[in-house]
Amino acid sequence: MAIRNIREIGDNVLTKVSREIKTVDKRIKVLIDDMLDTLYDAEGVGLAAPQIGILKRLVVIDVSEEGNDPIILINPEILEVDGSQVGNEGCLSVPGKVGTVERPNYVKVKAYDKNMEEFILEGTELLARALCHEIDHLNGILYVDKAIDGVRDLYEEVEEE
Repeated sequence: MAIRNIREIGDNVLTKVSREIKTVDKRIKVLIDDMLDTLYDAEGVGLAAPQIGILKRLVVIDVSEEGNDPIILINPEILEVDGSQVGNEGCLSVPGKVGTVERPNYVKVKAYDKNMEEFILEGTELLARALCHEIDHLNGILYVDKAIDGVRDLYEEVEEE
């Protein structure tokens, strides 16, 4: 298990569409473990494989308060969305920045677990936002492309409060 380098905005890998995972072999299992280690080390909510330079359709998310309840999504696909939420969004690949993004308030996703067994996941609020954000990464889309009012310095936001 290792902490990988997180690619930052401007890196071309972040604008490419990721490839489907056909089988979960030892390399994919190591990748999942490394992504979780990297996510927790960076104190993030989600991480997509392209963010560490791997163009595979793999996402890890952990929105639990304790940071010990990870969700692993292989080949995730959004099936249904509903409602709307507008709020600040950040990204490990866009450090120190934040932008206002509109996302669905409810999302239903089909994905595969690390045993390649299909499952359905439904999420609202933060989980819905994280699912959309991370799946966008798999399609070469960053939140800055969707920010309503551009991106701002995160540290300015903290000082104002």
